[in-house]
Amino acid sequence: MATYKVKVATGDDFLSGTVDSISLTIVGTQGESHKQLLNHFGRDFATGAVDEYTVQCQQDLGELIIIRLHKERYSFFPKNAWFCNYVQICAPSGRTYHFPAYQWMEGYETLALREATGKTRADDTLPILLEHRQEELRAKQDFYQWRVFVPGLPNYVCIPSYHPPIRRNPNRPEWNGYIPGFPILINIKATRFLNSNLRYSFIKTASFFFRLGPMALKFKLRGLVDCKQSWKRLKDIKKIFPAYKSVISEYVVEHWAEDQFFGYQYLNGINPGLIRRCPRIPDKFPVTDDMVASFLGEGTCLQAELEKGNIYLADYRILEGIPTVELNGQKQHQCAPLCLLHFNPEGNMMPIAIQLSQTPGPDSPIFLPSDSEWDWLLAKTWVRNAEFFSHEAISHLLGTHLIAEAFSLAVLRQLPMCHPLYKLLVPHTRYTIQINSIGRALLLNKGGLSARGTSLGVEGFAEVMVRALSEVTYDSFYLPNDFVERGVQDLPGYYYRDDCLAVWDALERYVTEIITYYYPCDAAVEGDPELQSWVKEIFKECLLGRESSGFPTCLRTVPELIRYITIVIYTCSAKHAAVNTGQLEFTSWMPNFPSSMRNPPMQAKGLTTQQIFMDTLPDVKTTCIILLVLWTLCREPDDKRPLGHFPDIHFVEDVPRRSMETFRQRLAQISHNIRQRNKCLPIPYYYLDPVLIENSISI
Repeated sequence: MATYKVKVATGDDFLSGTVDSISLTIVGTQGESHKQLLNHFGRDFATGAVDEYTVQCQQDLGELIIIRLHKERYSFFPKNAWFCNYVQICAPSGRTYHFPAYQWMEGYETLALREATGKTRADDTLPILLEHRQEELRAKQDFYQWRVFVPGLPNYVCIPSYHPPIRRNPNRPEWNGYIPGFPILINIKATRFLNSNLRYSFIKTASFFFRLGPMALKFKLRGLVDCKQSWKRLKDIKKIFPAYKSVISEYVVEHWAEDQFFGYQYLNGINPGLIRRCPRIPDKFPVTDDMVASFLGEGTCLQAELEKGNIYLADYRILEGIPTVELNGQKQHQCAPLCLLHFNPEGNMMPIAIQLSQTPGPDSPIFLPSDSEWDWLLAKTWVRNAEFFSHEAISHLLGTHLIAEAFSLAVLRQLPMCHPLYKLLVPHTRYTIQINSIGRALLLNKGGLSARGTSLGVEGFAEVMVRALSEVTYDSFYLPNDFVERGVQDLPGYYYRDDCLAVWDALERYVTEIITYYYPCDAAVEGDPELQSWVKEIFKECLLGRESSGFPTCLRTVPELIRYITIVIYTCSAKHAAVNTGQLEFTSWMPNFPSSMRNPPMQAKGLTTQQIFMDTLPDVKTTCIILLVLWTLCREPDDKRPLGHFPDIHFVEDVPRRSMETFRQRLAQISHNIRQRNKCLPIPYYYLDPVLIENSISI
């Protein structure tokens, strides 16, 4: 007789346990055990429990390769879902085998799990293992299918196996999706039928809607979400300022109108990847030396500053011609401005010229700091309105959420759980499909945030992203290249860049250690069909097969694979943190980040008054809608896993385990360095502090 000691770990989220019967079959290289019920006196498989059992076999099964968990009805109890973390088995030889699961078993079913050693397809020789990985992929590809979201945008998950339940009373009106007191439509159907393995945990779901409800009710009771009037005074906007405040949010309120802070946000705000060095003034933006000489300092001129590399440009051409909508019965407006900035000897990035269109002419004057106070402030506010769409549509939603979702879905469909790349990448896919489903239900649906809170509406917002995706390049995702291409690699005070490169370096070294362990040579990369299918699917479903993007359709060398994996993980973690974490701080003061403009762009100077400025800003209702959603989406997430923290045990080999620990130590040092630097800064920059970066996009 051979005795196997078994540990079965149940998840610790609410209702992870089950009362169903669980049986186990163990498969080894020298035989297979009988199916044995795992049962103690009393409760088994309770939430958070690690239950221990003994399995007796007639003979030693040899090296353990697969187990099967059988979930069946227990007595008269109804079907009860179960979340299994893992199974560990100690063999008679004393060796412990680990079988990771980390998934739900909802019905009466059998789940086959492989031993945790990472293996590519070339590493498998046993027919039973080859058949298992093929069957796993076949099942996932049948279940998780691609679906077109908006033509021209990355495709997303469609689960055809899930259908709405039959309505018991067809004569009863169907709920329209509105939550009482909440001013926009939430398409609950977009999230309701997600597979349990893609959904938020109970804790995260509860905290998400707990944040949403009280804030919505507060605005409703005060009559703010029903007010379609202009704000009468700027200080009145403080009435809706969130109770949660920070050093930065308070600083924004006090300094939002200052040129120095306006320029600072291009470096260390929430959209710090737009600005680029300007080697020559573009023809469409005819700024002359006479216009700006007085803002450049003594003893210099525009041409000299261009040659020194001190002139920078923010160009919002991608917004040109996007149609606008009506909000609350009033036509909205937008523009595609150009903003010229000067990095002065004091180390400040200062705006020196703004044009509110891409076409110069008498109706498109160039606004200067020497113009009237309200002309210049409104010109800067138009630029900040363009920043809203550049940030929310391009840098945030497209550049992280939608692209990361395509990465994640391709991982699920093309990489089996035993694949080392699956083990490396799966922590960085956690909850991404769920939050994007919420995003589509909340932001990009008819009657949602884009339709009721922005001047572009749903169609215009989507068009901005379609245009941006058509220009995305692989090189721009490789961070060191991007800084060089934009000419900002040596720009002082660019803390975003400094922290980006520090995190990137730590991540790249971690990826290098893992990849070189499993892929000792280029032939191993080129000869991995599952890896190649994953890369090809991303090119097809995310980049929509656009060859000009430069995204690879296959990988042939180890360095190519290291770069690709680093890009994927960075996009799913630190890149999102840089554009998401500070949203509430920089946007809660609406004039700094308006989502709509109610008057057309100025066509002449000297006409703007304070009243015109207030009438151009979003009305009270629109302001509340935007703040309410950002309050919900931007708060510190519950059930959070910081970058480098991997509580789920997917890797069991010593080399990757040591690499994970070294990675955490490097991140801890980066965090220490950032906090020490911030002590000396008037405005701290901490959005890329590793303790604030999540492993995945989950909010």
